[in-house]
Amino acid sequence: MSGKPEGLRHIGRDVPRLDLREKVTGRFPYLGDRPAGGTAHARLLTSTVPHGRVRSLDLEEALRVPGVIRIFTPDDDPGRPVNSAVFLPDQTDPRDERVFTDHPLFVGDRIGAVLADSDEAARKAAALVRVDYEPLPAVTDLQEALTSPSPVEGRPPFLEGRIAYGPGEPEPSEDLVCLETVVRTPKIHHAALEPHLCCARMEGDLLVVESPCQMAFTVRFALAEALGLPFRRIRVVKAPMGGTFGGKQEVILELPCALMSLATGLPVRLVLDRRETILCTRTRAAAEGRVRTVADREGHLLFRETEVLCDSGAYATGGHRITMAMGKKTSRLYRIPSQSFRGRTVFTNTTPSGACRGYGSPQIHAVTEIHLDLLARKLGMDPAELRRRNLVHPGDPDPTGAPELGNARVRECLDRGAEAFRWTERLAAPPGTGRYRTGVGLACATHGNGYFGSPYPDFLSLALRVAEDGSVLLNGAFHELGNGTLTVMAQIVAEALHTTPERVWVSEADTHLTPFDVGCVASRVTYVCGACALELAERVRDRMVDAAARLAGCPREDVVLGEGTLRAGDRTWTHGELVCEAAKVLREELGDYLRFAPRGNPASFGVHFAQVRVDTLTGLVRVTDYLAAHDVGRALNPKLLRGQIYGGVQMGLGMGLCEELRYDSKGRPLSASLSRYHTVNAPDMPEVRTLLVEEGEPGGPFGAKSIGEIATVPAAPAVVNAVNRALGTELTHLPLTPERILEGLRERDGEGREARKGREGA
Repeated sequence: MSGKPEGLRHIGRDVPRLDLREKVTGRFPYLGDRPAGGTAHARLLTSTVPHGRVRSLDLEEALRVPGVIRIFTPDDDPGRPVNSAVFLPDQTDPRDERVFTDHPLFVGDRIGAVLADSDEAARKAAALVRVDYEPLPAVTDLQEALTSPSPVEGRPPFLEGRIAYGPGEPEPSEDLVCLETVVRTPKIHHAALEPHLCCARMEGDLLVVESPCQMAFTVRFALAEALGLPFRRIRVVKAPMGGTFGGKQEVILELPCALMSLATGLPVRLVLDRRETILCTRTRAAAEGRVRTVADREGHLLFRETEVLCDSGAYATGGHRITMAMGKKTSRLYRIPSQSFRGRTVFTNTTPSGACRGYGSPQIHAVTEIHLDLLARKLGMDPAELRRRNLVHPGDPDPTGAPELGNARVRECLDRGAEAFRWTERLAAPPGTGRYRTGVGLACATHGNGYFGSPYPDFLSLALRVAEDGSVLLNGAFHELGNGTLTVMAQIVAEALHTTPERVWVSEADTHLTPFDVGCVASRVTYVCGACALELAERVRDRMVDAAARLAGCPREDVVLGEGTLRAGDRTWTHGELVCEAAKVLREELGDYLRFAPRGNPASFGVHFAQVRVDTLTGLVRVTDYLAAHDVGRALNPKLLRGQIYGGVQMGLGMGLCEELRYDSKGRPLSASLSRYHTVNAPDMPEVRTLLVEEGEPGGPFGAKSIGEIATVPAAPAVVNAVNRALGTELTHLPLTPERILEGLRERDGEGREARKGREGA
């Protein structure tokens, strides 16, 4: 299925985004651009202590500010704890969050809000609220969190899960090599261009919430639990979004915004600034992983034991789901006869963690792929060859009992990528002896294509109708995140219906008007939602063919499909004309409704190659060349797909080299602004070359599978491995800031001197 698509008009083509003109001209209707007239403006009151009790709030000065409508405090909390990641009542994740709390657990925790007739008044009043706290001990260290008592009644100090298969660890032998490594990954801010915001209003007794979210039906569920309202009284509308990377997957601002609108009857607008978005929302979970591998001297992996501590932050959220998602990835990349995984999720007095592009995959692959490079060094092997001897094959089962891996083409990614990158030649080149050292590194990764095979339901329904002018209306609970989902769905439908993507309208989620879908999560949209859209469009196409045959009085086989037309005998219709005649003569609508559930959850794969230049005087790293090879099944829209890879690499390089939300030992944040939180900016980005392996994935639309999350997963370990090869170090604490690199060089040189002294003494 590689090469140019044959017989396809829109699939495999660089179709421009359907919202392109509006975005480049500044006319795209983001929620934050909506005129503010007639809306009450809210500003949160957030905790300035990492752990404490609110003794009292002095509101006197704040209430004197002209325009203040009401100040909400912990007394206004409805008293129904929720979990921001839960979307069904039988999910047992701890319910430990409140809308407004008098027991803040991190700097940025919500203790109240100010509602005013202008944003300026709300800001001014919020700054005048005086809060008296009883400070309590704060925990920021993951190991300390394991033994610290829980500050939340009924919540255990940590959550634990295990996954294992195979006969266990082999007996020690001279023919076996064992290596143990500890890798630490950082807490990370999503850094979406659009900060968090939400709007809510009352329409009679109906609460309407507009949010640029990823899971509209989850928002509805959380609002129902927190506010005690039936679903029929809550309507959640997915608003246009300016980026998320997982940061808007969980329910955050929707709770206080809705509560204020419900309490006052006023339309409410709640917007965070960048500092609040960093402190008050969600993060990528920090993790500490210990991995121990036993291999034979030819490099065959025989046993691997992995233990992970994952930081959920102050609240449970979906933190333990992330931990266990890490464990599930360990069995889907390499053929290892025996493995064990132990994951423990701890709680700290820091910003809660949640979904962040990859949902645990970046952390666990950083742990295992950095470790694997160090194992290759111990074995004296080429890191690519060590991986080649152990990577999975197409059709391999998952030994844990999860869905099989599908048409797994990771070996092609490695081999073709290594050739294009000139891996063997570059690996053999010396790193240099001067101030600047050069090295190359690689990393492999895998990710899923939905929820199938997990405890969470994966299904959706879509409705499709051809309108009287030939337009096509696809009604489903889609969540466009800024990545081109609606364009790709329009391509799929247009291909099946023999029309153009510009004539296809795709809805976004509205819990009162669109069929149910769990949301834009788990890399499921292309493989699951796209497959549903394709099957539904093919059904509607068959209905159109059938209608044309009956109207012309000829067999179905005689109907010829053109671009936007159907011809039968001596008659030709445009799509719109056929719709009108079918309505008049056949009394039928040309449309259909489909309930769909995926029948598999194959793996997507990627192999990234990086070349770096390290300044041993300053510790600064520059990535000088980069190649990302990905098994994508089929590239539905190559330009959009490559855009996902470019963005994923940028995020992954940040995780590996510079991004980290830091806290002092008392839980006070040290990087609550973009001037103190460092991302990889455009001038620092290397040219990112892409190599797409298109061998088709059964079950995916036209053979396609996911790219959005896995694109970021191998980047951090690839660049860390390159730095370690350039310097001869064994750095495992991410990110590799200049300070950590210089410290690693000092440790390396110190160990070298001690070794020389030992030899001289002997």
